[in-house]
Amino acid sequence: MSRKTISFDSPFEEQIGYSRAVLCDGWAFVAGTTGYDYATMVMPADVETQCANALATIEAALRDAGCGLDDVVRVSYILPDKEDWPACWPVTRKAFAKARPAATMIVAGLQEPEMKIEIEVTARVPKETAD
Repeated sequence: MSRKTISFDSPFEEQIGYSRAVLCDGWAFVAGTTGYDYATMVMPADVETQCANALATIEAALRDAGCGLDDVVRVSYILPDKEDWPACWPVTRKAFAKARPAATMIVAGLQEPEMKIEIEVTARVPKETAD
């Protein structure tokens, strides 16, 4: 079994004890990702920008794993307020236009009150990349 962790050295990875992603046997598992702009450590106020930021971070992790958003087979969205969900649809539709992954949206509290969305994905690394 091959296993590789991917880290972006965010303070949360160290404090909580997790990796941004784990690559294992041709699969990429990306941890729940919130909308921080990690360059500035600022959390935008609106859910649309948080969603776009989370997907950009996820895309970077997938790139490090040898795949991309088009390789995502499963996505979970977690939002504390279900009323925010429809505002994310244009962002998620654009990100997953090709992959059309199996998806779930869950309403649950998040770690910090300013967090409006958390996204996690599973992707299949293309065979030519995984070898």
